[in-house]
Amino acid sequence: MTTSFAPLTVAIGDLVPHPANVRSNAPETYDPENIAHLKASIAVLGLLQPLLVQKLDGKYAVLAGGRRHAALKELIADKASKAFTAKTKVDCRLVPEECDVTTALSLAENITQAPMNAIDEFEAFARMMEVDGQTPETIAKTFGATVAAVKGRLRYGLIHPDIRAAARAKVITLDTMKAFAEHPSQEAQREVYEALTKDGGYLQAYTVRQALKSRGVQVSDDIGAFVREDYEARGGAIAADLLEEHSVLEDAALVETILLEKLGAAAEEARIKLGFAWADAIVRYDYATMAEYGRVYPGPIEPDEAAQKRVDEITAELEKLQLEMEDEGLEDGAYNALYERVDALEEEARDLQEAYSAEDLARSGVIASWQGGQITLHVGLVRPEDTVKEEGARGSAGNQTGEEAADAGKITYPASLAEDLKTERAMALGAAMALHPEATLDLTLFKLVSDVLASGMAVTQAIKVDARKEYRSHAKMDEIDETSLEQVAAAHDALDLSWRDDTRAPADQFAAFRALEAGEKAKLVAYATASTTQSCFARDRQRDSLMHAFEIEVMPEIRAHWTPNGALFNRFKKAWLLKILGEDLGLTQEAVTLASSSKKEIVAFCDKLFAEPFATLTDAQRAAVAAWCPPMMQTAGAACDEAEPTAEAPQPDSEVAQAA
Repeated sequence: MTTSFAPLTVAIGDLVPHPANVRSNAPETYDPENIAHLKASIAVLGLLQPLLVQKLDGKYAVLAGGRRHAALKELIADKASKAFTAKTKVDCRLVPEECDVTTALSLAENITQAPMNAIDEFEAFARMMEVDGQTPETIAKTFGATVAAVKGRLRYGLIHPDIRAAARAKVITLDTMKAFAEHPSQEAQREVYEALTKDGGYLQAYTVRQALKSRGVQVSDDIGAFVREDYEARGGAIAADLLEEHSVLEDAALVETILLEKLGAAAEEARIKLGFAWADAIVRYDYATMAEYGRVYPGPIEPDEAAQKRVDEITAELEKLQLEMEDEGLEDGAYNALYERVDALEEEARDLQEAYSAEDLARSGVIASWQGGQITLHVGLVRPEDTVKEEGARGSAGNQTGEEAADAGKITYPASLAEDLKTERAMALGAAMALHPEATLDLTLFKLVSDVLASGMAVTQAIKVDARKEYRSHAKMDEIDETSLEQVAAAHDALDLSWRDDTRAPADQFAAFRALEAGEKAKLVAYATASTTQSCFARDRQRDSLMHAFEIEVMPEIRAHWTPNGALFNRFKKAWLLKILGEDLGLTQEAVTLASSSKKEIVAFCDKLFAEPFATLTDAQRAAVAAWCPPMMQTAGAACDEAEPTAEAPQPDSEVAQAA
């Protein structure tokens, strides 16, 4: 027999939870965040489904509909919802007090409220917009959803009916169906669907998106936004989407024609400004093809009196800006503005002190391409047929005999940076020594014995055994990578210091020290010796063969104890960073894309790259990132402890020029 429940209206204030409600032990179900959508719907549409209640102790206990009850209480508490008070009555259905199936009734209602089928939801939203004239904003308000979420559902609800039917029948996945929303034209969707399924193969979302790209360019795409005004002026066809940002410029050939015209104009403007012989444009920079091109660079020139005066002014201003940038309380906006000013001044100074030769200008040119959502200029390129092979062509990328050409773009290290890198390398070496106590103990004892018993010079000057910790200075000690510091601290924590007691006589302490296990003594000696390591670069085998070999043994890879970070990259010039990315790490495309970014953005990219190499890197790129460090910090480098840092010099243009 079917039980019928009498309809009635009950004031919200007279409703209480029912102990038999199967969700009563899951309070998170009634969390305000979990009923926000339901609250929004009731506020606009009212309570569409009555509550199931039972009379208990003079109140009406909600047997089924606890989330609706919670939403109603939220509306009462919300002062903005004046239509709902404790006295507001809502529709209910009354379960008789003698009914003994209350738990079964509650469970039945909850499990039969299955989530709406995704495609049903997409189509329902689309009907609300097409038939009822609603907007994404009103739909979002009705369902308590974000406008962005509603827009996504609307797109999927307007996919070609045949494709939606295939998704319902599970012929294609829901994700594959969603991919068709990349193009608003149902006819284009249908044609692509039929073409991709005619052979009965498995259809993937990626394949669909790639096929639809040939059918036009979205107006929200960077190229679409760039050419749209000219495209519309020439009468180009547009497939309009219900949502403007998803409309498509259907004539892909016209889009490319306009883009090439704009790129060509930018290249010609740069050619005239810089004096090159030719200008060209390509949509995408093809690295394989462009590898055949040569390149020329500007060389140093002697500035005239006026130019030298301006260079001096720029130098003074740059020093002032560098001091301002060291202010830790500087806001990001102000910091970025200072970076942009520094970049502009450095570029101006280079232009005053560098120039292309007349011979190079006569055979080189500029190519404009579309990179990272903007025009990028590649300057100083020499076509394969114009590449000069003979010796002595100034600045030619193909010339390996001219010393000036060989040094073009070389990264140099100012004295202040070189000294700080020496300190960081010494700290890394100290960590390596502390982690190899037996080898370091042998080194210490060998030096002590050899210096006393052998005649002539000491076996090495790299470590001190006169019981004084080496003082290490660094301009930015609080910003350096802390790997070596943490390793040394861990080594210290592992030391057995039970013998060390200042209240005891030195002889007693010595007796306790002698009683330690041999391994514990080795750790103590290694830690102490590591603390004496002097600031250094990589050892020269001829000058100090002992430490050269020892460092290779205990520190074959400095990157195990030290990682380049933003503090280091911040002290490099922008051109150096691009050179490191493109040439040392093999990230040529990233270097091209970042060429138009601010130095701060490039520093942040490098910092993140070295902190955790990206999953998209190739094996070769990942290995390069894992191994990179300034050359003189490598274990077996050619530089030595006494090497003089190279004086800082003006840098030539990067491999890529900033966007016009």
